Amino acid sequence: MKGLIIGTVILTPLFLMQGCDSKVKTQQQTASNPHQNHSATDSKGINQQQSSNNHQNQPTHAQHTQASSTQAKLIVPKEIKSTQAVPLTINIQDKAGKAVSNFETFQEKPMHLIVVSDDLRFFQHVHPTHKGNGRFEVNPNFPSSGSYTLFSDYKPAGQKEQVSAQKITIPGNVPLPTELEKFSNTKILADTKVSLKLPEKTLKAGKEVKISFDLQELKQNQAIKDLQPYLGEKGHLVIVKSSSPLTEADYIHAHPIKESTDGQINFISSLPSKGTYKVWLQFNRNGKVNVADFWVNAL
Repeated sequence: MKGLIIGTVILTPLFLMQGCDSKVKTQQQTASNPHQNHSATDSKGINQQQSSNNHQNQPTHAQHTQASSTQAKLIVPKEIKSTQAVPLTINIQDKAGKAVSNFETFQEKPMHLIVVSDDLRFFQHVHPTHKGNGRFEVNPNFPSSGSYTLFSDYKPAGQKEQVSAQKITIPGNVPLPTELEKFSNTKILADTKVSLKLPEKTLKAGKEVKISFDLQELKQNQAIKDLQPYLGEKGHLVIVKSSSPLTEADYIHAHPIKESTDGQINFISSLPSKGTYKVWLQFNRNGKVNVADFWVNAL
């Protein structure tokens, strides 16, 4: 297994080059085979995507994998003319197609939506509004044309958290990368230095590991002491495996261990299979939610 690699590489985008066709194509996934996709369009010309899933979610320590009892349908406009404020609807239904009405609030929200570009360069964490009867609405911004995966993380009443993955393509010409992806264990965010700390040089797939982040004042080089709660926690960690296509099995959402010293956020997680993973740490400092991203390998 390769350990945490420090260096510089060029990641080839997984986007498919497109023309100016404004019709959006989406795909359908089923629980029995998450890699088998189909498309669906309703009679009104609105594209829908249905996804049933297994969920790898890690509140603090354990990883839960559970067959989903629900399905999520993504509704997008027939024509998307802008990358900004794209109106999306996610309908949560049971296996029979009946709307799921009741959801529990976890980490202060009924749904967490993680949006990533398929090359994992772009990351966004937003919270759709529940309009009732299983209908969630959100208007995310996308940085450019291209292919994206949406991980909707929700908890039907009386059930464990579940995740559905949907695909969306923003039409237009996909820009080439303007900078290189860097494999580094240190990130500088304004006045904060974030360092990724791993107990082992080599990470073993499927083995629980403590993932730690040290946060320091950039000028004083001292541990910061002014972290504020973000969604009820000291920080959040999202991990997605680099694969094609991205599915629910590639997604992990972890929450920190409660006991940690000033300037440190710790997680217990595991990388379920061999491969390369993108890691995003979110934390709140001075009322601003910061995101530090890293690449790690597991063998």
